Amino acid sequence: MPEFTRPLLTLPDNETRLLLHSCCAPCSGEVMEAIQASGIDYTIFFYNPNIHPQKEYLLRKNENIRFAEKHGVPFVDADYDTDNWFARAKGMEWEPERGVRCTMCFDMRFERTALYAAEHGFRIISSSLGISRWKNMQQINDCGQRAAALYGLKYWDYNWRKQGGSARMIEISKREQFYQQEYCGCVYSLRDSNLHRKAQGRPLIQSGKLYYGADEVENKD
Repeated sequence: MPEFTRPLLTLPDNETRLLLHSCCAPCSGEVMEAIQASGIDYTIFFYNPNIHPQKEYLLRKNENIRFAEKHGVPFVDADYDTDNWFARAKGMEWEPERGVRCTMCFDMRFERTALYAAEHGFRIISSSLGISRWKNMQQINDCGQRAAALYGLKYWDYNWRKQGGSARMIEISKREQFYQQEYCGCVYSLRDSNLHRKAQGRPLIQSGKLYYGADEVENKD
């Protein structure tokens, strides 16, 4: 593990175990190393039925598994519950990013995380979702707190972006050469991203093509 400069973290209410919902390896890398450097006992919970298509889902999940195994962190691989996700998204197909469809998506993922936590003795849950500057942190925190309250748990709303977290996220992603996704995850964000690219005359997104730091390695050869 590289030298770590963020102040050591402590969980709320003097708790010692954390269930961390992970959306992908790039967003989770800095979060995981910060938690581990602080000596907190944690488990990764991967439940992201929004990610589409399945090829993209597997790419993101397998990168997350690889990094968890490297650090010896337990990894819970939850169901790829796409039918329920599409059912909940019905009528929201054309909602903008950061709108009500995203709220639904966060609610669904956090509700499943909180349920697992309650069933397995975790009192605190959190997520790597908030480290991305493309996301609305308040929206994420509201969804996390709402889901945690359903089971009498606490959602840890630590701001992972501060103390250089966002920059370190990129640094770790390049070091690990994580798969670099080019859209949020769902079929509608893929559609909208491609519509934007098409309007700009740019090529459409292709899963499995980009990896952090790969161009830097090539330039060294």
